[in-house]
Amino acid sequence: MSFTSQQSNTIQGRPQATRSLRFKLIIGGLVLGTALGASTASLAQSGDYPNKPVEFIVPWSPGGGSDTLMRVISNNVEEYLGQPMPVINMPGVSGTTGLKELSKRDPDGYTVGQIHEGLLVANHTQMTQLNWDDFTPVAAMTASPQYLTVNADSPWQTFDEFVDYAQDNPGEIRVGVTLGGIPHVHAAMMEDAANLSFRYVGFEGTGARIRALVGGHIDAAIGDIASSGEFVKNGDLRFLAVGSAERQEETPDVPTFKELGYDSLSLNIVRGLIAPKGTPEDKIKVLADAMRELSEDEQFIQAVHNAGAQVHFEGPETFADYLKTTDETIERLSGKLAK
Repeated sequence: MSFTSQQSNTIQGRPQATRSLRFKLIIGGLVLGTALGASTASLAQSGDYPNKPVEFIVPWSPGGGSDTLMRVISNNVEEYLGQPMPVINMPGVSGTTGLKELSKRDPDGYTVGQIHEGLLVANHTQMTQLNWDDFTPVAAMTASPQYLTVNADSPWQTFDEFVDYAQDNPGEIRVGVTLGGIPHVHAAMMEDAANLSFRYVGFEGTGARIRALVGGHIDAAIGDIASSGEFVKNGDLRFLAVGSAERQEETPDVPTFKELGYDSLSLNIVRGLIAPKGTPEDKIKVLADAMRELSEDEQFIQAVHNAGAQVHFEGPETFADYLKTTDETIERLSGKLAK
């Protein structure tokens, strides 16, 4: 009787122990699976960026120089980024409306914007409180060398002749600019470097001031290949000097300001990408690496060239240094921009 009872208890206890063990194994497996799942999700979150399109805010109207060049980037970058980068035009208030919107976006790597020296000018002319350091630089991508351009009927065949006349006749040379814009800064840089004084005439855009120069309504203007090249070929205008580091392939006979002895005169419009401040470094690196690879793509290089510019890649740190140095120059010259 006791044997049967003890045997019965032992036999009845086995299923209970087995069930308990199975329960513990199941719970343990669930906990381990959850932990592994969380770890995998975390890795996927950091390693799979980007996993959706990255919006590209261009703070200018469709059809302009910035829009044209940024669309060349947008049309070619997917191969290197792994996701599309659709352009979203947000024009207004000299390019500051779109950048104000960018500053409000989440710093999650899924929104970038276009910047050039215009934002720095807008900041120092009190048009906006935003400046380059309110964002995280990603990469510079294109440069448009700027030329001092005069009417072909003018008496100045060289930049030295232009300088001599301007020094002897302060305030007489009428220079067409976008008042408070990048061309105004470039002309002010020339004044500062050569001790000159111009009489400024304001125009809304590059096309308007170049047409005025062709018509003889002004004496000089800042232009580029895209806006002025055909007029130079036709004999209507003349390039006196270019603001790039080296002579340009399209204009081999036009000297640089640097070779003429004006080392500080670097006149370019450098366009690049920025992200909301606080965007993680690893995501900035992914974006910058994609831009670097794109900058070496022959099809991209040709497309930028066809748009009147040249590829000019700078990574996040180098681009930040450029913006900082340029900002200091614009701040120093800001008093001249009020003329």
